[in-house]
Amino acid sequence: MTSVGPRMTECLGPIRVINLVSRPDRRREFAAQLARIGLGFDHPQVSIFDAIRPDSLAGFPTLGTRGCFLSQIEVLRQARDDGLSGFVLCEDDLDFSADFEHRAPQVLEALSARDWDIFYGGFDAAAHGLVVEDGLLRLDPAQSVLCSHFMAFRRPAIEALVPYLTAITKREAGDPAGGPMHVDGAYSQFRADHPEMVTLAVSPTLGGQRASRTDIHELRWFDRLPVLRDVTQFGRRLLRALR
Repeated sequence: MTSVGPRMTECLGPIRVINLVSRPDRRREFAAQLARIGLGFDHPQVSIFDAIRPDSLAGFPTLGTRGCFLSQIEVLRQARDDGLSGFVLCEDDLDFSADFEHRAPQVLEALSARDWDIFYGGFDAAAHGLVVEDGLLRLDPAQSVLCSHFMAFRRPAIEALVPYLTAITKREAGDPAGGPMHVDGAYSQFRADHPEMVTLAVSPTLGGQRASRTDIHELRWFDRLPVLRDVTQFGRRLLRALR
């Protein structure tokens, strides 16, 4: 019987993991997540994209915001240029849900039987006030989704997103057409501007973001001081282990 991880790559395509070279801690933690579902960084369908670390804001609110945005564009561009029919995008702070191995096979089977363009594996519909039954749900194009840690894309979305996101990076901040912003907001704007794109999500989620020092927002004081940073990271690992 095929493990759920390899089954996911068969259904959705290869997995691309965005990770900063300066965050080996997150790489190790995500390696453990992959092992849970029968995969690893040595699997031919799993690869790491070394996240971009820019040296200027260029209109973005933080360097991390711009780096995340540029990294996701480049992953999409590579998928387009490689001729992929689809792929899974994971950020390195993704934790698969505790019941992932149990629920994912049914979700993958349902995805295989439907037409869609974008899939959110980590969108918490209930937290956004949506009343949904367990399983797949189709998101309204106007529904804002503030997460991008676990997504899948099919070819039509890949081809349309590369120029769309690239155009955002070339505009001024505050441009009515959409200037520099967080990438999850850009995906939401893309979906609103392209209502023909079918977006699906799953409820409950199949993955959340683990507590970890941020690379996107400004660091809190206890993440800036070396000794306290180490203590804080240990505390986060302990809390995750106790859940």
